[in-house]
Amino acid sequence: MSIMDHNGGSVVAMAGKDCVAIASDLRLGAGAMTVAMNFEKIFPVTDRIYLGLTGLATDITTLRDRFRYLVNMFTIKESRSIEPSTFAHLVSSTLYSRRFGPYFTEPVLAGLERTPSGGFKPYIAGADLIGCLNFAEDFIVAGTASDKLFGVAEGLWEPDLGPEDLFETISQTLLNSVDRDAYSGWGAIVYIITPEKVITRTLKGRMD
Repeated sequence: MSIMDHNGGSVVAMAGKDCVAIASDLRLGAGAMTVAMNFEKIFPVTDRIYLGLTGLATDITTLRDRFRYLVNMFTIKESRSIEPSTFAHLVSSTLYSRRFGPYFTEPVLAGLERTPSGGFKPYIAGADLIGCLNFAEDFIVAGTASDKLFGVAEGLWEPDLGPEDLFETISQTLLNSVDRDAYSGWGAIVYIITPEKVITRTLKGRMD
């Protein structure tokens, strides 16, 4: 078993029309044994940016605190909130600085990028464990159920989905995918990020 699969877990982010969504399962495992059913893998960075982390649970908690520190330092130094594209490169450089002894995590971030006209546009990105960024206009997946997430998301995602339609799409994608993966599941949490608010919903899933 790969060290990336030891604790299990999956994350997916999707872009919509002036909104983004990010969702993860809630399982924490030790191989095939389930340890906890409330292990969240998505963390707020700002009001408009959320970061999902899959992989080794200890590295997830380490990077969560590390990024929180770096974002706070950026805010103090620049006197402004960090934008998703800037945060993506901060994630990349942080992971690449440890490339010879990497953190065993694959980050997925979702946010709303401010445009020159004053509006917002969806921004999603992912990275491998040494910080190679991957940008997408539709969806990004990571974790032990990533193969299944790719297949289901390609069938369900459509351009310009509104917040409610995006919630339904990302929820069905995640629940149907983790049902076919022994290392993910046991419920899920979904965040829908809009310019006005962040909607958080917890989903019930198969408990076996």
